[in-house]
Amino acid sequence: MTMPSRLPEPYGQGSGANLADILERVLDKGIVIAGDIRINLLDIELLTVKLRLIVASVDKAKEMGIDWWETDPALSSRARRDELARENAELRERLARLEELEPGRAPKEAP
Repeated sequence: MTMPSRLPEPYGQGSGANLADILERVLDKGIVIAGDIRINLLDIELLTVKLRLIVASVDKAKEMGIDWWETDPALSSRARRDELARENAELRERLARLEELEPGRAPKEAP
């Protein structure tokens, strides 16, 4: 009785499904990579760089309480609108205070 020889699969075949499975698992569970880089000279710390990397799906990140991209105006149109509305209100308030300080000028009536 002869056993069929089991040769390894050629490079590139079947790795797509394995990569997809690994990526799905990483995004589902999440992965954290942390590290510190310190540069010392004669026991004097010159530079410290702390690196933290989290790879996870958006849903998993929100589940962990990480949602900074929702409030970053560079990444969220809603956050940009909120920032512009806040800035607009602040400027209107400053303008109203300046108009109150100007002598001989009647305050503007609100429409």
